Amino acid sequence: QVQLVESGGGLVQAGGSLRLSCAASGSIFTINTMGWYRQAPGKQRELVAGITNGGSTNYLDSVKGRFRISIDNAKNTVYLQMNSLKPEDTAAYYCNADVYGGLGVRVYWGQGTQVTVSS
Repeated sequence: QVQLVESGGGLVQAGGSLRLSCAASGSIFTINTMGWYRQAPGKQRELVAGITNGGSTNYLDSVKGRFRISIDNAKNTVYLQMNSLKPEDTAAYYCNADVYGGLGVRVYWGQGTQVTVSS
């Protein structure tokens, strides 16, 4: 089994910054990709940013230039640096990982961390 533990959410004013972290632990052979999704009330969950273990990244258009995803393969940890935050970034943010581990290749989710941006 694999666990994802997120940290770093909170309340921030518009224009501010937050850094989210997500550490994976457990029976892990290889992490193929990690990413951050978000879900606002009444909306569908959407991919915010993803990264492969080789460092290739992709971003939601609305966060390009403001958010940066990075990965520390040695620590099995992914980070999301969020700058110039806007009220529309308010959502629960979920870490996601595609892992080859003791149970084969599976997708795991974190418990979520709330990000609230006040105007």
